[in-house]
Amino acid sequence: MSKQGSVAKLTSLDARESASKEDGPTILSTSRGTIIGNHPSVHDVLATLARVARSTCTVLVTGESGTGKELAVAALHDASPRSKKPLVAINCGAIPENLIESELFGHARGAFSGAHTARQGCVAAAEGGTLFLDEVGELPLSMQVKILRLLQQREYAPVGDSRAVRCDIRIVAATNRDLEAEVAAGRFREDLYYRLNVVHVHLPALRERGDDIEHLARYFLRTCAERMERPDVVDISPEAMAVLKAHDWPGNIRSLENAIERAVLLCDGACIGVDTLPAKVRRTTRKATVFAPLPESGIDLRSAVDEYENDMIRQALDRTQGNKNRASQLLGLNRTTLVEMLKRKGM
Repeated sequence: MSKQGSVAKLTSLDARESASKEDGPTILSTSRGTIIGNHPSVHDVLATLARVARSTCTVLVTGESGTGKELAVAALHDASPRSKKPLVAINCGAIPENLIESELFGHARGAFSGAHTARQGCVAAAEGGTLFLDEVGELPLSMQVKILRLLQQREYAPVGDSRAVRCDIRIVAATNRDLEAEVAAGRFREDLYYRLNVVHVHLPALRERGDDIEHLARYFLRTCAERMERPDVVDISPEAMAVLKAHDWPGNIRSLENAIERAVLLCDGACIGVDTLPAKVRRTTRKATVFAPLPESGIDLRSAVDEYENDMIRQALDRTQGNKNRASQLLGLNRTTLVEMLKRKGM
């Protein structure tokens, strides 16, 4: 079993070097859950959050669904001077368009049918703390204008009330959408995008984090076994771990946790086996690396290796839309090494 890393404080991670596999992963407890990771990209995210935690700047957190965006926001809030005040989250995509303004800003008595009493919204509830706009890319254009005013003026008006209310909040937003593409398509205001994107933190997909799958799986095994009163389930078989590592995890960390929870429930002995994993996980989506046979006439090995290397670099850049930081992580390289390779190859 892999060693468990020590619990870290976000404020100390700006100077933290990447932990070795022997040291175990970084484990950061937040008010909304636990962040676990040994991959350089995770350390980079935590280091960025640590550097900006004490400021009031707006932070935009991006990443696929299930990558832990809410945990990153919680880590930011917990390390900030606002930590003793509320962290209020609102899912912008889960509230009907005709209700979201009232949910955010509250309403005055009689503002609409059924508004028998005045009600404060999420902005007022977050006073002195942090307002988390989850799935901000789902906001209708009419609400985007009001969020822009909130960011610029730090004031808002409850529905049915003409008075401007001042507020003291930090705004953090998250989305799994490509907001630059949404701006280009006219679905998201460019001025709001730049107001939100003061500091950008991108959470990598689980498939890009290599050995973190094992660290997370073992952590979920311990927590699920305790929660479900299954202290007899203590390990994951090598075969099952190989299957977990081979899966693409389109649902990311959330789906890995669900898979381990299911396995703990169905496990007959002390060790989780392949048969207790969900069928879609057992049907791995990653293709094994297949090498072409050596031709009878031989090959130019250096040329073949160079061609393969170029193809991998192109794929990494295509997958990350040209982002060299993320592409270098996919390739297991330092960013400077990748940049030097691109220059040398004329790519």
